[in-house]
Amino acid sequence: MYQIYYYAGLFGLSFLLTLVFIMRWQKLFQVHMTAIFLLIPITNLGYWLMYESHDPGSAMALIKIIYICGGCFLPWLITMCELQLCRIRGGRLLRMGPLIFGAAVYMTVLSVGHAPLFYKSLAFVHTGTSWVQQKIYGPFHTLHYIFVALYLAADLGIIVYSYIRRRQVSRRILLLLVIPVLFSVASYFANRFLMGTGYEPLPLSYVLAQGVYLLIARRMAYYSVSEMVIASMVQSGDTGFITVDSAGCYLGSNETAKKILPELCHLFVDQPIGKAGGLKETVNAWLNEFRQDPGSDRFLYSSAGADEKIYTVTVGYLFDGKRMCGYQVLLQDDTQNQKYIRLLDQYNTDLQAEVAQKTERIVTMHDQLVLGMAAMVDSRDNSTGGHIKRTSEGVRILVEAIREGGTLPLSDAFCRNLIKAAPMHDLGKIAVDDAILRKPGRFTPEEFEKMKSHASKGADIVREILKDTDDEDFCRIAENVAHYHHERMDGSGYPEGLCGSAIPLEARIMAVADVYDALVSRRVYKDAFSFEEADRIILEGMGSQFDPALEPYYRQSRQRLENYYARQDR
Repeated sequence: MYQIYYYAGLFGLSFLLTLVFIMRWQKLFQVHMTAIFLLIPITNLGYWLMYESHDPGSAMALIKIIYICGGCFLPWLITMCELQLCRIRGGRLLRMGPLIFGAAVYMTVLSVGHAPLFYKSLAFVHTGTSWVQQKIYGPFHTLHYIFVALYLAADLGIIVYSYIRRRQVSRRILLLLVIPVLFSVASYFANRFLMGTGYEPLPLSYVLAQGVYLLIARRMAYYSVSEMVIASMVQSGDTGFITVDSAGCYLGSNETAKKILPELCHLFVDQPIGKAGGLKETVNAWLNEFRQDPGSDRFLYSSAGADEKIYTVTVGYLFDGKRMCGYQVLLQDDTQNQKYIRLLDQYNTDLQAEVAQKTERIVTMHDQLVLGMAAMVDSRDNSTGGHIKRTSEGVRILVEAIREGGTLPLSDAFCRNLIKAAPMHDLGKIAVDDAILRKPGRFTPEEFEKMKSHASKGADIVREILKDTDDEDFCRIAENVAHYHHERMDGSGYPEGLCGSAIPLEARIMAVADVYDALVSRRVYKDAFSFEEADRIILEGMGSQFDPALEPYYRQSRQRLENYYARQDR
């Protein structure tokens, strides 16, 4: 009685596995595998009904059903399925010959009950607890065993051949295909031990094979998606396509991709891309960057050799329906466009360098013109000459001290512009009458008023000279230096009478350098003061004439100022 539960359970399980196959993998419509899943439940149903029947006539009819599904045609379907999975194209004779032979054997099955070709006899014997079939096999049953053995040998041969010779076939699927073959062999030997017990091992091997084929179908969904996309990409001809599963294992590629990346030709299906030496720096690197940041999905790849080609690489997700199952990599020839971009970039770089060079020449000429004007003014003054050079160096020494101190932050641009603007501080003297400018003595109040006008006139001249200059910061600093370098912190200076922080910082720094040079240099109306006397005057003026915030920097730069002026003709 327990045999009924055995066969009923196997039928139910095989039917359930077929439903899972149909519901989950209905898009994967492979005729041979679908037929296998449909025939196995029918075969197991036949076993169940046969062992539930106690009538030899009914049993014979059920045997004919079992053999049409499982005995004669199922081995052929399994072999055809293996050929398809291993991508082996057999000739028509190879495909149809075994089918015709199986049909011939099945004709002998139909003779059961009429002729002793397949079964000589079939009877039911009650063992006390259940009914057991007793069968005496005929000559064609032995031929059927040989027929099945040949199929098993062919299946193993296909698998071994594909494992050795065909790189584009998944090793994982090949290993899974071995399992149903081993089940069939094991059921044959198990049948020898279970003969007479009423338990047929073959239905169990069918169910186990269904489970394996379900795993194969699950894996094949990835290759199916890959192949459909690759097939469409192949039509374009100039676009390479590579598919990789979510674990980073190679699924497939088209011929264009293999020409671009020859390493793909030596890659096994299901082999991790990261373990393929030639692809670590290309495909694997692109995938890793895309995983970390999906926004980084475009790259450039240049092929080696004299005939360089540049490809645009696009990485994206690979979907099975709505489920992400891997990644796709597109390689498109973009050589002409990229070379044009390179040429354009190089042209722009060269053009920018040329413009920068010409601009530098114009700026240099402009600066030399301004310095020439300042030198002309300096030559008209009643000093010994060299005033603009010395004050510029004095400003530079003071600025360096301020930068070293760090408590008064000055930007690099401010320091550079101030040093460059220092020679322009007295340009306004060009508008002062020579009789006043070169007077060998002190000025009268009226003369001094005219002399003081050089500050505001200097600002006007600087503004006019620099009006077409793009550097607005330099223009502002140069104008402020010329305009306000005679202002005093207590408000008693000229021309505006500004006081405190209202005086621009650049003018406050210029004032210290200007007065220091006037003190330690000879004039027609005085001798040069000693460094000690000049130092005393400067320090006494801190807070009234000069910005007291500059005192520590002046003290810090005093020795450098003295060293510099000691070397000058003053």
